[in-house]
Amino acid sequence: MSACGRAEPPAVEPAPRVMMFLGDSFTVGSGPVPPSQTYASETARLMGARPVIAGASGTGYVNKGRVGRTFQRSFEVELAWRPAPDLLVISGGHNDRRWSAARVRAAADRLLAKVRAHWPGTDVVVVGPLFMGEPPRKAYAVRDVLAEAAQDGGVPFADPMTRRWPPAAALPDGVHPTHAGHELIAAWLAAELA
Repeated sequence: MSACGRAEPPAVEPAPRVMMFLGDSFTVGSGPVPPSQTYASETARLMGARPVIAGASGTGYVNKGRVGRTFQRSFEVELAWRPAPDLLVISGGHNDRRWSAARVRAAADRLLAKVRAHWPGTDVVVVGPLFMGEPPRKAYAVRDVLAEAAQDGGVPFADPMTRRWPPAAALPDGVHPTHAGHELIAAWLAAELA
């Protein structure tokens, strides 16, 4: 009779966390590195999460790049229509160096307010500008206002400009990371987010 008893229902695996990333070419990939192999995808893998990557090369909080949109517009058209993620990582500022720090700060404030209003339960982290070599002087002003915007917005700030990456971590353009460079950035960011 025991063979006729009810079978136990199969265990249901919990759905993986969803991590969304919004950023520039470091986030979406450049050269030989596709989106599936960027630091964003690798960070999500290291943290057991499912990545959703948005943004475009050359973009920033103010800078529109060749695609003609800022981070806020990328958020609106690529992410805001999706269900809320567990975590949104906004990473950039590299392309905003030619704009005034005040203008970058205002744009960051607007984006953080929009994200908070749209997804009030989502954790948000701001990652400052990424540079594989020595950052230019103006990049520090952008980094500083992004850190202030994050603090005032009540979200954590991770500063990659405190790190120095080995020369072999950069592509021949000296700007973008190699596959190995993306893995180094991912290991750093996953540790920051843990």
